[in-house]
Amino acid sequence: MSKSVILFFLFCFSNIFAQSNIKITGNVKSSDNQTLAGVHVLFEINQKQKHAVTDTLGNFFESIPAGDMALTINQLGFTSKTIYCSVQKDTMFSIILEKDIAQLKEVIISNDKKNGIKTLSGGKLSFNLKDLNSVPTLLGTTDVIKLLQLTPGVQNSGDANGYLYVRGGDPGHNAILYNETPIYGMSHLLGIFPFYNTDHIKDIEFDKSSSNAKYGGRLSSTTLLNTNKKIPSEFSIQGNAGILASQLTLAVPINDKNGFYISGRKTYIDEVVGPLLKSDSENDVQDMKYGFSDANFTFLSQISTKNLFSFDAFYSGDKLKVKDGDLALQTNLKWNNFTVSPSLTTIFSPKVSMSNSVYFSHYSNDLDMEQAAIHFGVSSYVKDFGFANAVRFSIHNIPFESGLQYVYHNLQPQKVNVENLTTIDNNSQSVINANEAAIFANAKPKLFENVTADLGLRINYYTSGANSYLHFQPRAVLNYYANEKYSFYASYNRQYQYLSLITTSSVGIPTDFWIASSDGIKPQSSNEFSIGSNQNITRNFSSSFGGFYRSMKNLLEYPYGITQFNETTTLKNDLYVGEGKAYGFEMMLKKSNGKFTGWLSYTLSWSERNFDELNNGKTYFAKYDRRHSLSVVGMYDLNAKWNFGVTQIFGSGNRFTMPTSWYFINNNPVKEYSGYNNAQMPNYIRTDISANYYFIKTAKKESALNFSIYNTFNISNPIYVVLNVRTTDNKNEILVTQDKKVLYRILPSISWRFKF
Repeated sequence: MSKSVILFFLFCFSNIFAQSNIKITGNVKSSDNQTLAGVHVLFEINQKQKHAVTDTLGNFFESIPAGDMALTINQLGFTSKTIYCSVQKDTMFSIILEKDIAQLKEVIISNDKKNGIKTLSGGKLSFNLKDLNSVPTLLGTTDVIKLLQLTPGVQNSGDANGYLYVRGGDPGHNAILYNETPIYGMSHLLGIFPFYNTDHIKDIEFDKSSSNAKYGGRLSSTTLLNTNKKIPSEFSIQGNAGILASQLTLAVPINDKNGFYISGRKTYIDEVVGPLLKSDSENDVQDMKYGFSDANFTFLSQISTKNLFSFDAFYSGDKLKVKDGDLALQTNLKWNNFTVSPSLTTIFSPKVSMSNSVYFSHYSNDLDMEQAAIHFGVSSYVKDFGFANAVRFSIHNIPFESGLQYVYHNLQPQKVNVENLTTIDNNSQSVINANEAAIFANAKPKLFENVTADLGLRINYYTSGANSYLHFQPRAVLNYYANEKYSFYASYNRQYQYLSLITTSSVGIPTDFWIASSDGIKPQSSNEFSIGSNQNITRNFSSSFGGFYRSMKNLLEYPYGITQFNETTTLKNDLYVGEGKAYGFEMMLKKSNGKFTGWLSYTLSWSERNFDELNNGKTYFAKYDRRHSLSVVGMYDLNAKWNFGVTQIFGSGNRFTMPTSWYFINNNPVKEYSGYNNAQMPNYIRTDISANYYFIKTAKKESALNFSIYNTFNISNPIYVVLNVRTTDNKNEILVTQDKKVLYRILPSISWRFKF
């Protein structure tokens, strides 16, 4: 008998047996009506056990025999709940978990369980920002990007860089979605200030592999920033007031069915702190002036019992001025983000729901620079007009999600105006228009008793000018739950990327620009394999281990700095096309209970590139190949009034190209290179500390002082190296010295956090 016939009979018999089972579905929420992801659900029936885990919407599904059942729900930070009942037909449960709090007279004593970071299926992470407010940050509020950089597989980008580098990928390989709207610029003050107002964000979901077929267009990770979708029941105000910046968030109910949240932030670092932080070191970047402001708005309307309308908007604007006397350089740089997205979520039944949204996203940057006798300006922008549809349903107790998406891209990679003493040169790249459509489907079947799968397929059609592409992108994650303490996963992802970020500097300043696949520039692609394991070691400790391998094709490199302004060329001719691979090991040890909580993450990785035009065609290490990346985070609750936080970061220095020898031609020194990215910056080391003192701390009211110090030990972490070349008096010898430029050193901060 052939294998196909055997498989057919096995499938038929499994369906016959499955018909005697009943379907159990459910949803888990907290007492404040927030959905809970990653909750462990245990079914005990007929002396047998089955396990399930809630998805990102708090839903779970299971097929069990009819009979007497004990349903137990466990989640750290909440009181466990057990339901005893007799089930004879398909049943749906709606479960509310209460926070684990004990009350004694007028003093509230909170349980020592904290789970700020939860590991979900396939190694994905979910962040509860409220439980992470002790992690040091300059503004006294949790920094989303900095948090991600403290997790395994994500490398710290160093100072003057707010980008993410995930599993050996380039910064443009990561998608950041604000309520599923793409954001193309992602940093304030080159990464030192939190980019998003976390008072306006409910939670974060981080997927290092973009394993969900619903999201595409990037080779590496996907970060979802979800705002609050609960209509405020009463007016509240919260925020921070500090010496570096202030922020304010209002929750305003209009009536029982309508309400909105509005937030704003602004810095005044130049006016207050700038003079205090002025360094006398000649190696520091001098005369820097900077300011930013941002705003968030979310309007919610419960149109009917089954329809929720939301309207989200986000704006951020930054201005930076820098003078460097050593380089005779003066720069004026500004960059802006603006997004708006109305959406409608409809619940047709407990098993079927649908969401539809349209969005507009705009990112732009403008640079005006003077160096020596040359004055030039560079600007670029990206505009997206998009529509997204998603339907969630279940068939035979298997949850599905499918939908369609469309986005129209309008972008200008570079608009250049160059002026020197004699000429004006307008070297502008043409505006690019592109259309991208996709359909996707995800399914989460249970293959065996302890084996589940997340299967997905995304089909993309992309067209720009005479170029068009049709790509199939499969995703698969297999999860094996050995028992309550041990689980394992393996995954494969195929990705294509049509919009690419071209980095033009070593410090990640926002002169970097986006370009779409057009005029012969092919989409980038990658294949990623990963395996891993999660362990609940004890009640207090959990750990995770994993490894990954990623191969990438059609990577782009732009070797001309901010702009190649000496001649008129096209990006197609200027860009180099090559391949790359990245591989490594990741681990995380986490403590979630007790007065002392925190985690340790470590990543050992390699990231390599191969371009025919670079390094004589030989393989070389990528710019942000960091062999070791170590982060230690500790949070300590001394008592009801005081808690403390510390982060210790160590990272191998990023790589750059340095001349290895010099010689004379016509009495002029000429540099010679031995290889591309042949040198390495010093190791990056930084210690941040913080302390919170609470005057009031209840569920609805809070008043606290936050004391933070960024780079506590004032370690000089250079952002770039300047080579000073001079000859001896007799011009027989060349002397080359390095000046390592530091942008900022120790930065103290005091802020008042409040909520009422």
